[in-house]
Amino acid sequence: QVQLVESGGGLVQAGGSLRLSCAASGRTFSSYAMGWFRQAPGKEREFVAAIGYSAGSTYYADSVKGRFTISRDNAKNTVYLQMNSLKPEDTAVYYCAAMPAGDPRLISEYDYWGRGTQVTVSS
Repeated sequence: QVQLVESGGGLVQAGGSLRLSCAASGRTFSSYAMGWFRQAPGKEREFVAAIGYSAGSTYYADSVKGRFTISRDNAKNTVYLQMNSLKPEDTAVYYCAAMPAGDPRLISEYDYWGRGTQVTVSS
C-alpha cells in the first residue's frame, strides 16, 4: 500500500510558477514510477507528466512540454512538478499517482492516487 499526499497548489497569475510536491509513504517509493495527472471542471482526468523509478525516464503531455518539469527524490520519498509559464488552461485539480509497472502515460496503469491539490491560474 502507498499513501500519497499532494501539496503546493494555489492561485497564481498567468505566466507565474508553482511547484507541486507529492509525499509518499508505505512501500518502497523507488519501486514505483510516479505520475502527475490533472482534472479540470467538466473534463476527464488527463496525463501531465511521469517519471521512472530512478528518474532516468521522463514523459510529458504535449500541452506542458517545455513548461513543466517532473523530478523525484527517492531519499525523501517525494516527487515534484515544477510548473512555469502557467496558463489559465492549466487550471485544474492536480493528482499524484504511483504505478509498479506499465506505460506511465496511461491512467489505467496507476494503482495509488492522492486526493489532489487545486491549481488556479488567473488571466
